[in-house]
Amino acid sequence: MKISLLEPLGVSRETIEELAAGFKGQGHTFVYYDEKTTDPEELKKRSLDSDIVMIANNPYPAEVVSGLDQLKMLSVAFTGIDHVAVEECRKKGIMICNAAGYSDQTVAELVIGMAVDAMRNVKNGDKAVREGKTSAGIGGREIGGRTVGIIGLGKIGLRAAKLFLAFGAHVIACNRSENEEAKALGITYVSLEQLLRESDIISLNMPLNDETRGFIGAEQIAMMKPDAVFINCARGPIVDNGALARALNDGRLGFVCADVFDMEPPLPADYPLLSAKNTLLTPHQAFISEESMLRRARIVFDNVYAYLAGNPQNVCK
Repeated sequence: MKISLLEPLGVSRETIEELAAGFKGQGHTFVYYDEKTTDPEELKKRSLDSDIVMIANNPYPAEVVSGLDQLKMLSVAFTGIDHVAVEECRKKGIMICNAAGYSDQTVAELVIGMAVDAMRNVKNGDKAVREGKTSAGIGGREIGGRTVGIIGLGKIGLRAAKLFLAFGAHVIACNRSENEEAKALGITYVSLEQLLRESDIISLNMPLNDETRGFIGAEQIAMMKPDAVFINCARGPIVDNGALARALNDGRLGFVCADVFDMEPPLPADYPLLSAKNTLLTPHQAFISEESMLRRARIVFDNVYAYLAGNPQNVCK
């Protein structure tokens, strides 16, 4: 079989070659492209004649998939697969496997880092020092004793919840199903409306799909406390980011931390959150750490080895 890795995975070429060594030993052909591309024609060219393709988080649209008659399996080095033409893959019988779990700790840690920054004015403190000012007026608030609401208590949401609990916060959650481990930790399940109204810090940890797109709009934002901190390290289109910016500028919301937006950075100069008050913005880095990139690479290659052995894993339904 021909196996093609269409883009870098954030690890060294030596690591890629080490992980791919078994393919050659089994008589397969392995091709690695070390430069990213979003051009559909180039993606199609790289994928042609491949039985298995590996990608990360670059789009893999229907116009590419529709022209691939030999492709049998797609190994996605990412948790979400909303950037993949899933329906077209299903139509053509292409199995999709993801890398679920590789970034749980990494994303949860950035959620906590953002919360600390927002509550304790870390960014403003750095600015004050550089401008020759003092700490007057920027002491901030503690996380301990506050109510933290987790929207989407999956693996990442639960990991973040545990970290918030370690700070001494009271954690409430909104999720389609309830988790016994979460209940044992003292996490209380509530409705979305109750969570929005009661939380001092809100962390969004949902996947993006047809049901969650636009899930947090102006109506939901209006329910939040005027000094609440809203954190989105999930997916940008789940939230009306324009409504977030308006709420911030009108004093109806305290602070927004966002790692994801309606498109991948770089953002256009007129993107509403860029000029809004009280924001901490990062360029979709929540999933990236030395450890997570290595875990991701191993999982995406293991998925291929498992498929070749007839025991596919991490199959997306």
